[in-house]
Amino acid sequence: MQAPDPNLSLSPWGEADQVWARLAGGWTFERTIEGQASMQGTAVFRPMPGATHSTLHYREEGRLRLLDGRAFDAHREYLYQGRPGGFAVLFAEQPPRLFHEIALQPGDDETSAWIGTAAHLCAADLYDSLYRFLADGSFTLCHTVRGPRKDYVSLTRFRAAG
Repeated sequence: MQAPDPNLSLSPWGEADQVWARLAGGWTFERTIEGQASMQGTAVFRPMPGATHSTLHYREEGRLRLLDGRAFDAHREYLYQGRPGGFAVLFAEQPPRLFHEIALQPGDDETSAWIGTAAHLCAADLYDSLYRFLADGSFTLCHTVRGPRKDYVSLTRFRAAG
């Protein structure tokens, strides 16, 4: 029997360089913001023709529900650019500004195909971010935010729409 190719990935995400491109398309998401709110909605990653880098435009839309019962329509936009072994996330503004860069590593358990971490200082508040690309084709994004103005954990689970 022939030994399996060690470079072959059994993950639906492929190799680390391919993960960001596999985000293209529609997703549903559920988010909890510790002690503050929850949100459900849809997100779309669309290729940006003519961009100087391989770029996906991300836009999410949904309903944000505060703990006091008030609800609002909300949206957010970012740019995702492919990088060797991962991707960069930029704020969708002119000119685009770096939020963070993710270098992917093999998952740390049987459910995670890839994980990546990053930190971003926003004024005096620190955003520690953790991406987990799961073996079932979904992914999670957790932001732990600490500082003088912010103190919360935001956890979002994305599932392919369809």
